Amino acid sequence: MTETATDFDVLIVGAGISGIGMAAHMTEKVPGMSYAILERRENLGGTWDLFRYPGIRSDSDMHTLGFDFEPWRHEKSIADGPSILEYLDQIADERGIRQHIRFGHKVIAADFHSAQARWHVTIEVAEGERKHLTANWLYLASGYYDYDEPFDPGFDFGEFEGKVVHPQFWPEDLNYAGKRVVVIGSGATAVTIVPSVAKKAAHVTMLQRTPTWMFSRPAKDGIANFLRKILPEKLAYRITRWKNITLQDKGFKRAREKPEKVGEFLHKRIRKIMGKDFDLTPFTPPYNPWDQRLCLVPDDDLFEALRGGKADIVTGQIAAFDKGGVTLKSGDELPADIVVTATGLKLAVAGKIAVSVDGAPIDFAEHFYYKGCMFSNVPNLSVVFGYLNASWTLRADINSDYVCRVLKLMRTKGVDIAVPLLADDHGLEEDDIFDFSSGYIQRGKHLMPKNAVGYPWRLNQEYVIDRKRMQSDPVEDGILALRKAQSAAPAAVAPDSTLVA
Repeated sequence: MTETATDFDVLIVGAGISGIGMAAHMTEKVPGMSYAILERRENLGGTWDLFRYPGIRSDSDMHTLGFDFEPWRHEKSIADGPSILEYLDQIADERGIRQHIRFGHKVIAADFHSAQARWHVTIEVAEGERKHLTANWLYLASGYYDYDEPFDPGFDFGEFEGKVVHPQFWPEDLNYAGKRVVVIGSGATAVTIVPSVAKKAAHVTMLQRTPTWMFSRPAKDGIANFLRKILPEKLAYRITRWKNITLQDKGFKRAREKPEKVGEFLHKRIRKIMGKDFDLTPFTPPYNPWDQRLCLVPDDDLFEALRGGKADIVTGQIAAFDKGGVTLKSGDELPADIVVTATGLKLAVAGKIAVSVDGAPIDFAEHFYYKGCMFSNVPNLSVVFGYLNASWTLRADINSDYVCRVLKLMRTKGVDIAVPLLADDHGLEEDDIFDFSSGYIQRGKHLMPKNAVGYPWRLNQEYVIDRKRMQSDPVEDGILALRKAQSAAPAAVAPDSTLVA
């Protein structure tokens, strides 16, 4: 892309769903462009390689968490971790992506040199050993949470004599057979762990500070499996994918428009499983459905564990940990041999990489999102932050496709730099970037880039609209400036770290 030789046209950070997806899109849409995937771990898969707790599974259907270019072939659409890894491994091998992955490469810093139109990337490859690579474009597919540290709610485990485990670092040799287990939390991780651990444990208690809205559905998509029998595989996948996208979108919008009706619907499903006289208090949150992401309960597994007496749910606040378990502020005691702190994740932006332009640090919280993909006045950089109200991969796919369109046009025009320009006196009206009350979202909002009310300076939660705009709007929209490095004056960086031409 430039007359000066570089290591790669594109460096992709992260070999999870987003990174593998970008590589696959590049292989198909911009053949001939060089790329490498830098992965800090020793295996691909990202979240699906890191998390090893019992029952690890998707909380979205795989017809939308899967890629638009690769059908999901398993019978279960709510898939376990190993099946998702198998899917990613297959894509990496069949498309020749694995040979482009550099494992054990942790990206520490990235500085864009405007005069060269190159990112200079600093990588840690071993204890105390660092190396450098350069590329014209940096694609951050490093996820949304801190791989090194989970959220710490500040528990003092005092005299507790049992074992404390966080799901993000689940020990391979943890033996919970016949043990009393308390799982602190009521989110997707806790809802997954409780029924799985209950199969072997003496008893499992899910201790929640506040309830969560839960939605039960079969792990198998009957319509999808029927369509696969009568239609070509790719056509059946496309139909199922669009069906599920439509249902997700309508369900979310109905929850926002008529939350009471949706709450009644969710409660009705639970009572159908648990009995008409079941006390719904543990499943009645103080907020509306979809103010936080719904928790999926595939095949009623959590409710079956509750009905069978292998698990229960307690709502309360922790007063202290004593030798034998947990004491609540109500005075109730929960005996425990193992405490699982499913208390959430820490949000991280850009994989905690120190990003700079011509040596000046970039604070993403001072920049606006551009099309949910790039950032105001930051050149040759794109990122994936998936949808909160739909599957992550829906955003990853449209972002990858869009960046490939930009790269292709840059190659055609013989330019080196693409940057969404925003003047200092832009006058944009800011919007709440996430209209969700989830704890990890609220704790990390100060780290997130800015969001405007009007498109394109925002991160939308509207996949159908985003997909249409990203595919059909012209790349040269009067905002995204394309230019040659050698024809541009050296960039100056304002005090707020905003790159200006």
